[in-house]
Amino acid sequence: MRSAIHRIAFGLAVIVSTAASAQDTIKIGLVNEATGPNAEAGIYTVNGARLALEEINAAGGVLGKKVELKLEDNQSTNPGTVLAFSKLFGEKNIVAIIGPIRSTQTQAASPTIAKAGVPVAVGGTDPSLTKVNNRWLFRARPSDSYSSRVIADFGVNTLQKKKWAIIHSTDAFGAGGMNALVAALKAQGITPVLVQGYTNNSQDFTPVVLAIKKSGADIIGSYMTNSPDVGIFAKQLKQLGVVAEWVGSSSVVTDTAMKLAGTALHGVHSIADFTPDANAESKAYTAKYRARYKLDPDVYSSWAYDALRVLAMGIANAKSTDPEAIRKAIVAIRGWKGVEGTYNFDEKGDGLRGYNVVKNVAGKVTFIRHIDFKD
Repeated sequence: MRSAIHRIAFGLAVIVSTAASAQDTIKIGLVNEATGPNAEAGIYTVNGARLALEEINAAGGVLGKKVELKLEDNQSTNPGTVLAFSKLFGEKNIVAIIGPIRSTQTQAASPTIAKAGVPVAVGGTDPSLTKVNNRWLFRARPSDSYSSRVIADFGVNTLQKKKWAIIHSTDAFGAGGMNALVAALKAQGITPVLVQGYTNNSQDFTPVVLAIKKSGADIIGSYMTNSPDVGIFAKQLKQLGVVAEWVGSSSVVTDTAMKLAGTALHGVHSIADFTPDANAESKAYTAKYRARYKLDPDVYSSWAYDALRVLAMGIANAKSTDPEAIRKAIVAIRGWKGVEGTYNFDEKGDGLRGYNVVKNVAGKVTFIRHIDFKD
């Protein structure tokens, strides 16, 4: 599997860097985790972006020009993300950028993005990202102000669980999700019995698992950033005999997490902005992705696919590559059905307001229902 993924990554690097030799192209940057602990997720991200790129160019490109992707590796780190953005902003004719899926990486680069004044589509779900006076960020996923409400509602009212343990990464995504989930549970009249943070890329979750066991929690709500952490945590929950329902953020049903955890994730619920059976668009995308890569898609690919299409639509609707014109065109997008859901952008740059509830049934992600919010 690993060697196959590496072959895909190599082929993609060549295509991205040499996609268009002509100068008359629309150049869009991509800040991605090509190396580092999240490199496998980065491959899925680039796969999704490449699929969108091929479709856009096959349909005639944008403004009569082919679209070219310029890839910059952020090495799965915050400093690497800032450097990658700086490199792209220093390039000639970069009209927009697909940024990272990690909230903490976007948070680190936000001042650089605001100063550059170039439209950036991001996948980070920390609600604060679009509330920090940075008008150049456009989120191609729903924020955790919505995911937390879905987790709380499903766990309390469907699963009928009251004793909550919240496990979260201490980065921007995890902390933002934790705060939102605590607030959502408070609205349901519930105070968690445990709120426990951990550091990304932990190799041993024994102290966290033992704290859950001691707390007597009958349900776990989680905001875990990295898929490998999910796999380790799930296995140690099983090894140490913790029996509790689990409703996690979307990392729980990524392809990487499910492969690492195996049966330890069977029966776990999750909220997911992308799932193959949610709607006609996601079904069609899944079929195309599987045919193209011989892999199952997950959120790492789906959000990047939508992100490139949103940026291309903004440029096309603006009939210009002027940053301000593109920004106005993106926030005017209404009712566009993407793989992640139906986009209705607001002035803050948020386009989606709903999540799917799914369950891992014997290693297959099974769609339960979709929940949308008006605000």
